[in-house]
Amino acid sequence: MGSAKMQGQLWGPGARDWSELNEPTCTPFYEAVFDAIAVGPGVALLDAGCGGGYALQLAAKRGATVTGFDACAPLLDIARERVPAADIHQGDLESLPFGEDSFDAITGFNSVQYAADPVAALREIRRVARPGAPVGVVTWGTPEQCESRVILAAIGGLLPPPPPGAEGPFALSVPGKLEELAEAAGLTPERADDVPTPFIYPDLATAVRTQLSSGPARMAIEHAGEPSTRQALAAAFADSRLLDGSYRQDNSFRYLIARA
Repeated sequence: MGSAKMQGQLWGPGARDWSELNEPTCTPFYEAVFDAIAVGPGVALLDAGCGGGYALQLAAKRGATVTGFDACAPLLDIARERVPAADIHQGDLESLPFGEDSFDAITGFNSVQYAADPVAALREIRRVARPGAPVGVVTWGTPEQCESRVILAAIGGLLPPPPPGAEGPFALSVPGKLEELAEAAGLTPERADDVPTPFIYPDLATAVRTQLSSGPARMAIEHAGEPSTRQALAAAFADSRLLDGSYRQDNSFRYLIARA
């Protein structure tokens, strides 16, 4: 059984806020990966875990033919609005609805770690990639590189204790972990790099609203209630306030380029 039902339900309520407030802040690592895998005219690209389609929009502007895939129907509705020409599908990362050797390039921006079985998800990505096609996978950098770790900790603190052996949001940030997963799925790792990606908000209300739209925050809301979740997030942002009243958290995201 895959992860689509649970993830689709979690990310649906905040889909519009997530798409409009969070996805544009990820532009640095979207563009870095697209540069690394040479996304451009004539490239058939699959974004596996495309969310609201902001990355698809950037790839389409480069001339690529884009296909989006995600678990969350409301996010996919927004992706269709952004990129009407995109081919959009819903389902499990562990069971992609595409034939073998379908794509010239594939990306997974902060999506593989949400799969019930990340290796199975990467194995599916390899299956639908053409031989030798580049695959770009992105995850958080190490906790030391990410000031937003305080936000993730605030949300995690409202959730029930995870089951023994459960891996947290930085599990794939451990050096060598992405490469290990890629190799287990039959991909050939080529290189990895880090991309500075600051999260900048004009005020505290926007910062909290953005984070409330995430799937993990929805879990916290369901367990502890929205007032407690909102309060915990506001407290976690306290040290990120700048003199002009805006909020900034400097982060680094790590990407791996592998070959199918």
